[in-house]
Amino acid sequence: MKSPKIYAFLLSTIFSSFCFAQYDSEKEMNPDYSIIENAEDSGNHKTLLAAVKAADLEYLLDDEGPFTVFAPSDIAFDKLDDATKKSLLNPENKRELHSVITYHIVAGNLSASKILKAMCRGNGKATFTTVQGDLLTATMKGLDIVLSDTNGNTATITTADANQCNGIIHVIDSVIMPQQM
Repeated sequence: MKSPKIYAFLLSTIFSSFCFAQYDSEKEMNPDYSIIENAEDSGNHKTLLAAVKAADLEYLLDDEGPFTVFAPSDIAFDKLDDATKKSLLNPENKRELHSVITYHIVAGNLSASKILKAMCRGNGKATFTTVQGDLLTATMKGLDIVLSDTNGNTATITTADANQCNGIIHVIDSVIMPQQM
């Protein structure tokens, strides 16, 4: 069995590298604002906000929380084909949209260091239950934390640990989908 000091050293080295690698010039978020308020101010989450509003989930992300949101950027949503985006935002598909949005939310405050610690305990892998009810799996690829959905699709955390008054946001580079989608 390896010494806990070795694990602590490895974790701090990985986390330091991760934070350096994840630096992004994206507008800083105000930790006194809610997830919704900061997403509105970011200028990088217009599609996510439209989807949150269409799914009537503003109350959830403006509530006390805490919540961890793996927030796809507008660029991430642009990776989806136009038909999928249009279909999800169609009022008739509100249930599916609700499922997609809640698949990006985990109850609790999961900082990057907590995710890394969970991966250390899980031999390089950690799973988290989303508010939607399915699992997301976190692994490392180089210096990046990568999330995998139940369909095998992946998203990389591009900006970590944007603290909010009701949780934390990690910006991701792809939209992840629940199994029934």
